[in-house]
Amino acid sequence: MDTARRTKIVATLGPATDDPAVIAGMVDAGLNVARINFSHGTRDSQRKRVETVRAAGRAAGRYIGVLADLAGPKIRIESFVGGSVQLVEGAPFDLDTTLDPTAGNINEVGCAYQNLPSDVRGGDTLLLADGQIILGVERVVGARIHCVVKAGGELSNRKGVNRQGGGISAPALTEKDFEDIRVAAELGIDYLAVSFARDGDDMRRAQSELRKWRGEARVVAKIERHEALDNLAGILAVTDVVMVARGDLGVEMGYAELTGLQKTIIAQSLARNRVVITATQMMESMIQNPMPTRAEVSDVANAVLDGTDAVMLSAETAAGKYPVKAVQAMADVIRGAEKYQLGAQRGLVRAEDEFGNTEEAISRAVMYTANHMRVRAIVALTESGLTPLWMSRIRADIPIYAFTRNEGTRRRVTLYRGVYAVPFDITHTEPQALYQTIFDRLLELQLVDVNDLVILTKGELSGVSGGTNSMQIVRVTQR
Repeated sequence: MDTARRTKIVATLGPATDDPAVIAGMVDAGLNVARINFSHGTRDSQRKRVETVRAAGRAAGRYIGVLADLAGPKIRIESFVGGSVQLVEGAPFDLDTTLDPTAGNINEVGCAYQNLPSDVRGGDTLLLADGQIILGVERVVGARIHCVVKAGGELSNRKGVNRQGGGISAPALTEKDFEDIRVAAELGIDYLAVSFARDGDDMRRAQSELRKWRGEARVVAKIERHEALDNLAGILAVTDVVMVARGDLGVEMGYAELTGLQKTIIAQSLARNRVVITATQMMESMIQNPMPTRAEVSDVANAVLDGTDAVMLSAETAAGKYPVKAVQAMADVIRGAEKYQLGAQRGLVRAEDEFGNTEEAISRAVMYTANHMRVRAIVALTESGLTPLWMSRIRADIPIYAFTRNEGTRRRVTLYRGVYAVPFDITHTEPQALYQTIFDRLLELQLVDVNDLVILTKGELSGVSGGTNSMQIVRVTQR
């Protein structure tokens, strides 16, 4: 068990990882959570990737979480007769929702989102192809949006469209998403990401649909719309996890504000005890190259120093030439950054607030104690994983071991910073026998030494979710 790295790695599976040996290599390199992008692939390919990564985890004796990422309402242009056009600055170019989907040319192209003409008006700015192409809207006449090219270049089929500043009315969940939620529930997915979430209601709808199919996944709000920033407090009140989705967020808000927004989202999420993933173009150059750039190294390191729970690889692993090396490089950068972050957030105990419940109070007390004693490890006997989640919100260099009999919990804690899953089913209720069984497990895994101090949290009733109500400081003994 690698406890030298606390920040977790999410990596996207795709054509480049379909060889089981590649996924096994990614697991060995440090993969914690596998992302399945429901925007691409078939049902069969998605199911096979889930099965393959779980098999690789079992073979390595590790738990790997699985995150299903819904496609959401991606607003796209249609296609060009020749596959692409070269747009020139100052030239007119129109979007038309009634145009033949394959008839795009140098003057116009179709748009798959039928309500776009209702969402824009003269004076707006449209950003295509992740902001590479910029169009100024001059006027809207019926189904046609008359534009002028402000920044040109090559524009190819099916590229995305954003309105600068947000304001697209498309709902976060499409009919395809509802079907994908059913599939995710059937596959026993651990995390479900909602693309283009606007507010807490979007997250509630996703949760409700997931529970309808008896799915137990935790929901992830992808922050990539202007509206999501306006409604961040409402989203944080509902969601389990936040993903800083810097691609579309950077397009809608502008690249100049992106770093500040990332830091703000991370800080607010941690303050609300939410898990945070930082995503998009973290090691983009490794799609083609075996080493990251210095700027990419700094980008990943800064997210780690900000306190993100996880950093994510997208095309680098899904379609890149070096998926295993990308995971390894990210693991190396994380370890390097974490050498410089200890103590930076030990003051996160919220002295001005009341604790919401007993488990949070115990978690805060544990971390305060751990940061002021020579403690080797923290052991949380847990059913739901909630207590180790709260512990992980306060930065420390002390590993948190989630001892649990619940396999779903073991997979979910793979995303929590500094938390590591240990299979454990309570067979003793007498304290001394219980402690010795825990010590035996820790010693067997070589996680502690005899005479080390360990902090233990548990509830009076074993097997009861949400029942943690005590902490003990105990010294490891050997039978």
